[in-house]
Amino acid sequence: MKISRAEVDHVARLARLALAEEELAALTGEMDAILGYVDKLNQLDTAGIVPTAHAVPLENAFRDDTVTPSIGAGKALANAPDAAQDCFRVPRVIE
Repeated sequence: MKISRAEVDHVARLARLALAEEELAALTGEMDAILGYVDKLNQLDTAGIVPTAHAVPLENAFRDDTVTPSIGAGKALANAPDAAQDCFRVPRVIE
């Protein structure tokens, strides 16, 4: 697949990128090479390949969700800049 300079310019305008002429020329060549590689990949025979989400098998890395005792209000508020009645005090944001 060949991409034209006008198509790259159109994509740049859609992305609101102000490209210089040399940048436009360089991107045209780079995007053409990328599309050429994708076209080459599309020619591969993948009929016997099982679709996968990852290249290596992964297992869930999360721990079990178990209930544990909390640290308590006193410890949670120990380093708070301002606290009152077991709560964090913050500046009023609504008039």
